[in-house]
This record gives sequence, C-alpha cells and structure tokens, in this order.
Amino acid sequence: MNAPAAAFAESHVMNTYGRLPFALSHGRGCTVWDTEGREYLDALGGIAVNTLGHAHPKLVPALQDQVAKLIHCSNYYQMPLQEELARLLCEFSGLANAFFCSTGLEANEAALKIARKFGHDKGVDRPEVIVYDKAFHGRSIATLSATGNAKVQAGFGPLVEGFVRVPLNDVAAIEEVANTRPNVVAVFLEVIQGEGGVNPATVDYLKAVRRLCDEHDWLLMLDEVQCGIGRTGKWFAHQWAGIRPDVMPLAKGLGSGVPVGAVVCGPRAAKVLGPGNHGSTFGGNPLAMRAGVETLKIMVADKLLEHAAEIGAVLRGALQRELGTLAGVREIRGQGLMLGIELDRPCAELLGRAAQAGLLISVTAERVIRLVPPLVMTAAEAERVVAILAPLVRDFLATPPAKAAP
Repeated sequence: MNAPAAAFAESHVMNTYGRLPFALSHGRGCTVWDTEGREYLDALGGIAVNTLGHAHPKLVPALQDQVAKLIHCSNYYQMPLQEELARLLCEFSGLANAFFCSTGLEANEAALKIARKFGHDKGVDRPEVIVYDKAFHGRSIATLSATGNAKVQAGFGPLVEGFVRVPLNDVAAIEEVANTRPNVVAVFLEVIQGEGGVNPATVDYLKAVRRLCDEHDWLLMLDEVQCGIGRTGKWFAHQWAGIRPDVMPLAKGLGSGVPVGAVVCGPRAAKVLGPGNHGSTFGGNPLAMRAGVETLKIMVADKLLEHAAEIGAVLRGALQRELGTLAGVREIRGQGLMLGIELDRPCAELLGRAAQAGLLISVTAERVIRLVPPLVMTAAEAERVVAILAPLVRDFLATPPAKAAP
C-alpha cells in the first residue's frame, strides 16, 4: 500500500535523517516517480548505489530467479556465488581474494582490522593508521574515528585511538609522519572523497603514497566504496594512477541497490585474516552475491565503463558551459559520473528546490552539489540534469548569502 507523504508526519522510525516530504514509489532507468505520481530525473542514484538504474531489464529477472531459489544461508557452507563474484573482482582489480559483508561501513571496519592485525603480526603493539582531513569512512565508532569530520564525530567520544591525520594531496605531510611515527602500519584514503566534498586524490599523490607504502612496509588501503565499480570510467578510481592497493573496501554500486560490501586484498594482505578473525551473518548471502555477479556481467556486456566516461564528459562539459564562469561557483570537479559543484556558500536548500523542479541531487560538505547518477544515464538525460540544475543555481546565487549572526 502506497501511503501519502503526510502519513509519515507521526513516524515510529528513528529521526536520524533530514528527509524531503515525499516518498518514492517506483522507477525505470534514470527516472523515478513518487507516491503522488510526480516524476523525477535521478542524478543521485541512491547516493552512487543504483549502478544500473531502476528496474533494469536484465537485473530484475536474475534477482527474481535467485529469490525463488535461495535468499540466505549461513557461511558454514560452500558458496559458489561468492567464489564467482570474488573471481570477477580479482580479475578486474588484479588483487588476490575478497571478504564479503553488506555495507561500506563493514568493509571499512574489516580493512581497519586487517591493518591492525598486520601490525600485530609484525610485532607492533599499538598500530597506527594514517587517515585524512575531510575523509568519511562510516558511522561506527572505529570508522567514525577514521573520519575527518568533527561535526559527525561530536557527541560520540571517546573515539578510537590509533589514527594519524594528514591533509589530502600533501606528500610532505605523509613523509613527516613516516619520519616521526614508527608504529604506522597503513595508509587509508578515499581515492575521491565523497562526503567530504568530491575531492579527488591526484594521480601524482596516489603514486607517491604507493611508493611510501612500499618503502615503509605499510598497507595501502584505498576506500573505493563510493568511487569504485565503474563510476569514474574504470573499474576502480585508483586505476587512473596505474597503481594497485593492498586492501580495497567496496560497497554501494556493487549490487545495484542490493546491499553488498566487499574487501578485496592483494598478496600482502590476503592472508592476514584467518578462520575466526572476522565474519558476517548476512555478508555473502546468495541474493547479494547474485546481485553483484549480475551487476558486473551487465556492466561488461553493456560497456558501462566506457559509457560512464563518455556521459561524465558530457555532464561535466554542460556544467562547465552553464555554470563554470558564474560568480559564486568556485569549482567543478570529479571524474566520470562522480561530480561536484562547489559554491561559495552553504547550499543545502538546493536539495529541496531541485526536487520541486523534478531533479534528485545531493548536497555534501555544506556547499558542494554532488551528482552521482546511475551509470546507464544517457547523454540527453545528462543535458537535462544541467538544464534543470543551472537555473536553480543561478537563482540561488543571485540572492546575497545570509550574514552570520554576531
């Protein structure tokens, strides 16, 4: 039964989200409809989750088939679909093996456990991990501690120790840590910071960090939860730098909406965890694994890596054309279909304005409009995103920003 949005005014759901006043009902491709019949162009993709859009004609029957066979069983037994998905991820990444969970938070937690055990196995009693300003790795206590955002950390202390924070793209800062912190065992960073404002690590920086990890026997752990699975035009964003990580957390787009998380490891980290060191009740269940396998196979068959790069260029070009020289637009950045438009002021209200105009977007880091649409978006849809968004941004910036209270 589809209830109108007004029915949610008195909710029994915990109030942890600032929700817009409508409920989505169904979708197809990059279009969704709410329970009142209003239509929206989806440039958010469930926050980089709906890789294949909505109701994909190849994915839906595959999931229906799996639901009718086996949804869940425990990890006490052999899991052929886990083997198949792990094989594909290792083939596309050049890494060695994978652990499956259900979310990006869990994948990042597993990465941190790998780093700590890697350190203990080397005789480091109190291992430390280098993390970054403006990073976001999740909302558990450990991943929150690794996150570089005091606002989301507030009220949840004491945080977990063992993290050393540096600025992104500052090689000198990480070299200083190397010279002064002997307990460091790993570097943990997003290749493109998502919640932090769509901030890419540069190719040169990624190469330098890979070199430093090799020199100091550290694990290079690259959080590809948001920027991975083809979003930038390669399977994984770090591949633009021609490097390989030792540990790579994944989630979001891996299951096209079905919850799937993974930690993919290279040879140096592949055997750190053994039986009893880690586990998951829901991770690797047959439905999730089928979703992951089918997502990757469809991406290959439909050439969605090339498509993401092509449509990302169309979208970025249109944004640059319409907004690039506008006063108040500081920068348009990102890669492929993970783009951010940074304004000179907080712009959270654009979320609601865009929805009223029939466009779903995100605002992150207070002043960055984030676009992470399904990878099946067409060129015409990309142009339509900008045709809707650009006038909203112009109107918003035409009003002087409110002055801060004294």
